[in-house]
Amino acid sequence: MKLFTVIKNIWSIKELRDRITYTLLLLLVYRVGTFIVLPGVVPAALDKASQNRGANDLLNLINVFTGGAFNNAAVLALGVMPYITASIIVQLLGFAVPYFQRLQTREGESGRKRLNQITRLLTVAITLVQGGGYLQLIASTPGAISPNIPEGLFWF
Repeated sequence: MKLFTVIKNIWSIKELRDRITYTLLLLLVYRVGTFIVLPGVVPAALDKASQNRGANDLLNLINVFTGGAFNNAAVLALGVMPYITASIIVQLLGFAVPYFQRLQTREGESGRKRLNQITRLLTVAITLVQGGGYLQLIASTPGAISPNIPEGLFWF
């Protein structure tokens, strides 16, 4: 009963209620996006190809992290991996590059804002590279591109 009281108290605070609702809405949008298949892709061919790979394959590990969206060629197949990668890179740069060290330690709130901005920009760059590689993987899988797609529509 104490749990329900705590949840009731949390839900009665408007700011917490708004944040929880926003988070749940984002999770819903993400989960829906993991079921929407890229146009022109045949998910059955990708599933067959993934079964032929070994159980310890890196692509199967990525598929686990994305909740199965990677093997289904979903719109949000990359998940949060590009952001996590960018965040790790920025953290490692904080140890090696004096500019990033200053931003992390001495600049305070403005430094954290700048690091967040750099992380977001790096995320976009990483997403472009990983997305291109992912599309190349799909294109190299036999039968993954629908025969109804006109030749030359994809640049890969």
